[in-house]
Amino acid sequence: MSLRNHTNADVKAAPRSLTLNNAVKRTLDVTGAFFGLIFLLPVMILIAILIKTNDPKGSVFFKQKRIGQHGNVFGIYKFRSMVSNAEERLKQDPALYAKYIANNYKLDQDEDPRITNIGRFLRKTSLDELPQLVNVLKGEMSLVGPRPVVKDELIEYGNRVSEFLSVKPGVTGYWQVCGRSDVGYPERVDLELHYVYHQSVFFDIKILFKTVWTVLLKRGAY
Repeated sequence: MSLRNHTNADVKAAPRSLTLNNAVKRTLDVTGAFFGLIFLLPVMILIAILIKTNDPKGSVFFKQKRIGQHGNVFGIYKFRSMVSNAEERLKQDPALYAKYIANNYKLDQDEDPRITNIGRFLRKTSLDELPQLVNVLKGEMSLVGPRPVVKDELIEYGNRVSEFLSVKPGVTGYWQVCGRSDVGYPERVDLELHYVYHQSVFFDIKILFKTVWTVLLKRGAY
């Protein structure tokens, strides 16, 4: 085979391989999210009861706008771990809000005025993320992928934003199993893009198994 023909074959094979990978990935996403919701339903009902008991006037779920694949905006679902007027309460303290931005959009739970008592437990155990299985079923997220960010965080990705947004965001991902909140920007950018450049079904399965271990050890969760 000539060099030219070999090159053309490679070019044709790459899209086919990516299409097959996406098809298998979507099948795993739907299957995993569907059975995950069924299996975890009793746990989710218990969490809902605890949230309402802790704050009867507040909602059980929290929905926030995040940036998804190709820049599409979607509402990410979580169990509510914060007070009802969380953003307003945080911005009432300019110094604390500035610290929140400087600390990669995070605050230590002990100094964060937004987090409820049950919310601290949900965050430590990552149980607040369970409703995102619905996002996966809707096709807005994948089980594995870069973590979806708020609009303000896109600036951290500089001229690599389009690469970061080229894949669906995930409930878990390479950043989460490499330290999660213990790893901030700019290191987080490199971890998220490492996944984008090396994505495969095998890599996804490896990350899912590592996620179980990371959650059990409560690494980087706050």
